[in-house]
Amino acid sequence: MSKMDNLLSILWMLHSDHKITAKQIAEELEINIRTVYRYMDKLSASGVPIVSDTGHHGGYTLLKHFMEAPLFFDHEEQTSLIHAVVFAKKAGYYGGESLDKAITKLHHHTNQKQAAQVEKHINHLEVISGQHSFSMQPSMETYLHTIAIAITEGITIRINYRKNNEEQSTSRLLDPYKMMYWNENWYVIGFCHLRNDIRSFRVQRIEHVEWSQQHFTAPKHFSARDFFFKNLLPTIENKKEIVSFRIQGNKSTVDEICQHWFLGHYVHEHTENNAAFLFEKNMLHTHVPYFMLPFGTSIQVIEPTSFKTRMVEVLSELIQFYQT
Repeated sequence: MSKMDNLLSILWMLHSDHKITAKQIAEELEINIRTVYRYMDKLSASGVPIVSDTGHHGGYTLLKHFMEAPLFFDHEEQTSLIHAVVFAKKAGYYGGESLDKAITKLHHHTNQKQAAQVEKHINHLEVISGQHSFSMQPSMETYLHTIAIAITEGITIRINYRKNNEEQSTSRLLDPYKMMYWNENWYVIGFCHLRNDIRSFRVQRIEHVEWSQQHFTAPKHFSARDFFFKNLLPTIENKKEIVSFRIQGNKSTVDEICQHWFLGHYVHEHTENNAAFLFEKNMLHTHVPYFMLPFGTSIQVIEPTSFKTRMVEVLSELIQFYQT
């Protein structure tokens, strides 16, 4: 470990409820006992109130009521940090190795009482994520790191990007503004020099990424979320064609529909067992039936009648498809 890590480790050992000897510190950190003495002198010189007792039952302790530094987390704070790491790794965060190192340091700089409490809480948590239950591909992790640095430093990147259902990738320059994680996929959003416009790119479809010699300045107050969903969701262009879509059902199902990533953006009214949405007529008959299929008979459509007719058509098409 580095000198700073050793100093911090010694502080954590001194923070325990019992005395610790120079020999114990040396064995724990696998360093020379003379090095331990030098570290103790440096800590004392920096203002850490170390109490040294000589004799058979001697050792080092910290002066009681010593003010803890902000890096000294209590067990609830440690538990929260480790839980956050578990969620991040299962969700597909690209810095898995760094997260593991951080947690190892946290465990190393924790006294036995805190470690026991944290372990109890950790064992109560399981996170299941279908797509990212496996390890992330090393190439993708490298791409995400490269993009993250480019965003921070304002570096234009060159990417080879292959669109869905296309065999050949296209090389283009990109000013990356933000990274975004949505629906178990990573995206980079920025100014595409090839299209001369702001675009979003799914990182899984990037075949190569590298820094260029160019730099850029990102627009202030740019919202990746607003841009992403504005382009993802169909817009209501003809307000004369707006149709009210009303449903009713049990509270939990209605709530779930109103929180749906697509349907939730068009909620007009929402009561305990009812909800009303405003859709463009074409949108209602094109997209919405397929989103409503999974809810089966738990939802009743109040209006419009044309939607019920469209649902029958969709179901008939599916039946015919699977019967052939």
